[in-house]
Amino acid sequence: MHQGQFIFSQLIKYLPKRAFDCLVNKYEGNKYVKSFTCWNHLLVLIIGQLSNRESLRDLIVSLNAHQDKFHHLGLGKGITRSNLAKANEVRAVIIFKEFSERMISIAQKKETDPSVFPLSNEIYAFDSTTISFCMNTFWWSKPQESKGGIKLHTLYDVKREIPIFNVITDHSVSDSTVMDDIPYHSGAFYIFDKAYVSTPQLHNIEIIHAHFVVRRKQNMKYSIVEDKNYNNAQTGIMADQRIKFTSRIAKKGYPSIIRQVTYYSSEQKSTFVFLTNNFKIPAEDVALLYRYRWNIEIFFKWMKQHLRIKEFYGTSENAVKIQIYSAIITYCLINIIGKDLKLNLSTYEVLRILSLSLFEKSPLRELFKEREATNDYQNDTQLNLNFF
Repeated sequence: MHQGQFIFSQLIKYLPKRAFDCLVNKYEGNKYVKSFTCWNHLLVLIIGQLSNRESLRDLIVSLNAHQDKFHHLGLGKGITRSNLAKANEVRAVIIFKEFSERMISIAQKKETDPSVFPLSNEIYAFDSTTISFCMNTFWWSKPQESKGGIKLHTLYDVKREIPIFNVITDHSVSDSTVMDDIPYHSGAFYIFDKAYVSTPQLHNIEIIHAHFVVRRKQNMKYSIVEDKNYNNAQTGIMADQRIKFTSRIAKKGYPSIIRQVTYYSSEQKSTFVFLTNNFKIPAEDVALLYRYRWNIEIFFKWMKQHLRIKEFYGTSENAVKIQIYSAIITYCLINIIGKDLKLNLSTYEVLRILSLSLFEKSPLRELFKEREATNDYQNDTQLNLNFF
């Protein structure tokens, strides 16, 4: 039997504790705290995310079954429902928010395989997901159609599979208003759905020499400046045009010429019209870039299915935001571990293996070997089947 460290103890070594302590000191997170510190709080929430605990009671009962391991796991002397509930209610959200940004920066520095993508530019997808609440329980949420809720607006790094920018707002906030807060970078591509067709914001992206691809709204008025008469049934490209907006508001917001690419998807049997300010890349790449927008939808779906961002350990606004940021921290932690150990496993597989092994004593790398061997065998079998 392995007599080393617990799996969870090995995981938290990937967390930059010194950076977290600096944030705690900066915002006085441990002021008047005797035992249950901000660090203990963070680790408990990460365990809740990794093990998918359904409620505050479920989390506390599960943890207290391992109370003799608390010292080795970094959880402090003891954890009670009242301690955790109070911490969720009063601790500064900004500590967890800024620490999630620190984890994001670490995850972004990990190597990726550039050969998977046709363009060397950075590719980001921006979208939001709504988390609905019961108004009777989450009384602070603004009602809309008799329901409460919040929105998580995320800028997703497609190449590194990391949510690099996250803003939590009320669910009544319009998606396009958050575009002004995005940290744009010159030369990068930003992919949007048609809810983000706001011509002033799109023109701001043009001004800083970044690129966008956005799906056009149906009722937009424009005149064609140049038509390349491009039609390729094999790739689905039906048209590649240069246009100018003619309506007063759109023209004022985006006075420049813009590129319009029309694409027919044989899979969905639908026609899509995209707008972009990049005139150099092939029309096929414009359609391909928009396909990458689906990655952020998969990310939102993954977070809601496998981490705790729909059911909460507290009902206050503070508790909800802390839990969402702890989920982002946990996601980045899984991503960092997978890349650091060079695991041939999906993020979901890494999470499932960890969730069942947090309190075991085993070398972290050994934990994934059997599953990787199974994956290699399945891949070899698939290759052989394809060959014959």
